[in-house]
Amino acid sequence: MNQRYTKEEHLKGYKLIKYLFENGKWDKKHSLKIIYCPSPKALKAHKVGVSVSKKIFKHAVDRNRVKRLLRECYRLHKYELYNTFAIPHLIMIVYTGKNQEIPSLKKLINNYLRILEKVKSSR
Repeated sequence: MNQRYTKEEHLKGYKLIKYLFENGKWDKKHSLKIIYCPSPKALKAHKVGVSVSKKIFKHAVDRNRVKRLLRECYRLHKYELYNTFAIPHLIMIVYTGKNQEIPSLKKLINNYLRILEKVKSSR
């Protein structure tokens, strides 16, 4: 499977994000929260977005670092997401950690895989 995070996979646009937050299901595991729902349009691939709260990381540099790490988690383990969701979905991954230190990639990958297991078991 291609491990790139292509433009077609980026979750963008007010209407799609609003639809996701109004109709999506939420799951939380450790420091990550995932919101997902089937896509309203006929899409070829999943649309994935990441978010980090400004309350947790005051500096944009730190928020951007955590967002890059979350996108890397998705990119490296994209096949797990495709195994969890058969049809294209809208997905938002939100970092909700309480402390203000930047998590390691290894820790985020571990939490990401755990939350996907939780979603797979709850479906």
